[in-house]
Amino acid sequence: MRTARLRSVHPVLWAGWAALAAGAVLCVIGWYGVSGERFAERQLPYLASCTVPGAALIVAGAVLLAHGRDASATARVEELYGLLVAAGSAEDGEPGPAAAAPVAVSGDLLMVPGGTLYHRADCPLVAGKPEAVPADSRVLAGGDLGPCPICEPDAGDGPAAGPDDRSSR
Repeated sequence: MRTARLRSVHPVLWAGWAALAAGAVLCVIGWYGVSGERFAERQLPYLASCTVPGAALIVAGAVLLAHGRDASATARVEELYGLLVAAGSAEDGEPGPAAAAPVAVSGDLLMVPGGTLYHRADCPLVAGKPEAVPADSRVLAGGDLGPCPICEPDAGDGPAAGPDDRSSR
C-alpha cells in the first residue's frame, strides 16, 4: 500500500520542483538579458520571453508542491484509517469501533454546577471530578440541562434525588 501511495504522489512533487527550478533559471536568464541592455525597448523581449514565463512557472511549481503535499497527507490519513478499521475488526470478531459497548451505563445522574449537561455517574466527562453533584430532578424536569452526547443519559434513568426532593417524599 505504501509503494502505491508513493508512486501516485511523487510525480506531482517532482513536477513541482522541476517547474520551480525551470522558473528560477528563466528568471535569471531574463534578468541577465535585461541588465545587458541599455534601452527599455530592447529589454522588453527578455521580460516577455524569460522573466514573465519564469515567474509563472514558479507560481505553478508552488501550486504543484502544495497539491502534492496535500495529496500525500490525504493518502497517509486514508492509510491510517484503514489500519484503524482493520485493527477494530480484528478484535473479537467485532465489526469495528462503532459497535463497542456504551461509554457509560450507570443509572445515577450527575451535573457540574454552572454546566449545561447532565451525565451518567460513570461518564468520562465527570468521572472523578469532585465538583460533580447529583442532578436535581427539578432542574432536569425544567429542561435547564441537556443530556450529554457522550454517555447519552435518559432523564428517566433515575436521577439522584436532591436534598429538596427528599423532604417532599
